[in-house]
Amino acid sequence: MIDPDGYRPNVGIILMNPNGQLFWARRINRDGWQFPQGGMNTDETPREAMFRELREETGLLPEHVDVLGETPGWLRYKLPSRAIRRREKVVCIGQKQVWFLLHMKGEDKHVQLNLTESPEFDTWRWVDFWYPLDHVVMFKREVYSNALRFLAPFARDIAGHEAIGDSEPLGGAVDIKRYFR
Repeated sequence: MIDPDGYRPNVGIILMNPNGQLFWARRINRDGWQFPQGGMNTDETPREAMFRELREETGLLPEHVDVLGETPGWLRYKLPSRAIRRREKVVCIGQKQVWFLLHMKGEDKHVQLNLTESPEFDTWRWVDFWYPLDHVVMFKREVYSNALRFLAPFARDIAGHEAIGDSEPLGGAVDIKRYFR
């Protein structure tokens, strides 16, 4: 499903442990690391899509997590030109995403990356809260920054200021009207 502007509706999942560290996974057969994310089906709400993607990509069930927060609207990124499939009937130029911050209540042993026939990830690890901003592919960096900045107050409620810090390394407050459409 692609919207009239060429964006694919999608959900992003920021999974946090009690220490404020985030689930960071490597794409299978690639060097890229990212948060779990995936497209929405036409009959799904963002929350329903998030729980489906959580299960498919991490093996975790709703009882393994608490939803701490979600972005109030879509965050968008454009794909690099080389990734756009221009010969498709409907051309997708990027993703529009609702992001969720989840607190993992389960144990690391509950994570299973190989539940589907086509796993997304081949390994994962816990990283510091702001680490992904310097390590995600460039075209996703602004969306990651905006999602983390918006969701950081929810993370601080669980992990504390010491684990999350006062703001992202680049600093600044989130202007919701600017980032969410």
